[in-house]
Amino acid sequence: MLLALAIPAAPALAQDIAPVGDPLEVALTTGPLLPEEVLRSSALTFPAILEAFEREAAARSDQLSADGAFDLMLKGEYYDRLTGFYSGGFGKIEARQPLRPYGAEVFASYRLSDGTFPTYENEFNTNGLGEIKVGALFSLLRNRDIDSRRFAIEDTRLAASQARLDVMLVQLNVQLEALRAYWRWVAAGEEVRVYEELLEIAEARQVGLAREVREGARPAIALTENERNLLSRRTLLEQARRDLDIAANSLSFYLRGSDGRLIVPTREMLPDMARMKAIAPAEQLAATPVSAVIMKRPELQTFRLAIERANNRIALRRNDLAPSLTASVEVSRDFGPIGPGDASFDSTDTVVGLTFTVPLQRREARGRLQRAEAELRETELRQRRIADQIATEVGNILVTLDAAGKLTELARAEVQQANRMVEAERTRFRLGAADFFLVNLREEDAANARIRAIRAERDGRLAEASYNAATMNLTALGLE
Repeated sequence: MLLALAIPAAPALAQDIAPVGDPLEVALTTGPLLPEEVLRSSALTFPAILEAFEREAAARSDQLSADGAFDLMLKGEYYDRLTGFYSGGFGKIEARQPLRPYGAEVFASYRLSDGTFPTYENEFNTNGLGEIKVGALFSLLRNRDIDSRRFAIEDTRLAASQARLDVMLVQLNVQLEALRAYWRWVAAGEEVRVYEELLEIAEARQVGLAREVREGARPAIALTENERNLLSRRTLLEQARRDLDIAANSLSFYLRGSDGRLIVPTREMLPDMARMKAIAPAEQLAATPVSAVIMKRPELQTFRLAIERANNRIALRRNDLAPSLTASVEVSRDFGPIGPGDASFDSTDTVVGLTFTVPLQRREARGRLQRAEAELRETELRQRRIADQIATEVGNILVTLDAAGKLTELARAEVQQANRMVEAERTRFRLGAADFFLVNLREEDAANARIRAIRAERDGRLAEASYNAATMNLTALGLE
């Protein structure tokens, strides 16, 4: 009967509660509220996770944009004289396709002229059916293996992979915090039950003591002492109710309807902690080597991608130091009747060329290279620090989990002993062989033992959640 007493939590504002009707909310509001439902809600609706997905989408868009550097380009050109002695003009259409190997570019064009040109513009002439030209450009030194376009494509690909890992990291952190909020709420509800039971005992005793004082069986001071005890226990209960309300509001941050509006859990949705699935022993969890756990962490995978990006940037900066040597080849042919350009246009022309340039000091390129190398060393050192930090955190979690299991067992044993002492002291009190103050003390000791057991169980649940997040146990975190 004592455990069945329900003390309602502070009412939530109407605008803070998701509307009734959507399937997700129905699952959340038909208690008891289970951790799986909280995890499902946070995974699907928490804004930080949705923001991370949008950042990933933006990174994928950057990747598409970088690919555009190798889009096929079409160019049209028109040239004509409107007045003057010469009447020559031409139209030209050209297609260019950049290629990744050797920084190459191939092109093809068609040009058709009409009218007469001055001697210094003779190259504008074509035969009657026009001129077709095809050609290619190749980089033989600088830009042969990498250039800004190919670097951007690879860099945006790696950045998109990092954004996907960032989504996973955000999901892990959010699900961990959602579990933390859930178990704190459950533990706060259990503590309220303990203090309600403790207060009900004092209230029932107050009725009996008042009758005994009226009958002269006990002195009036006993009634006064119990009234003081009642005030003390009501204070403890109000504090526990306040903590439960705060925990419920904190949990609502992760508990949302499908439209994203907060759902504040009620007292009726509290589960029985004693019936929840047992915590896995620390020895079983520790069977997985820490090194294997660390390798899966998204932070370290992100660092590996960051190092690859840094190496690509170094390669790009070294490319900037190299001299430029560009080779070109083109073949052109005029078709149709010979035009005003004379018989020299009635042939297939093949032209090759080389262009060589080199900056003499190259201070800008050297400075950028040195910066890229320093950034790579910084990233490698940070990777080592984060790996050591994760290993330390995983070790601390296992220690905490092991200690929480032992403390929970000790607390449960303490509760059993305290309950025996309470029953014995109450029996002595009824027989007149015990002091009223001692009875109250035994009851409060038993309640405190139950609170310690609840908190030890809560700490174990929090440590288990932390371990599942650290080891990326996606099933346990509702991310499978």
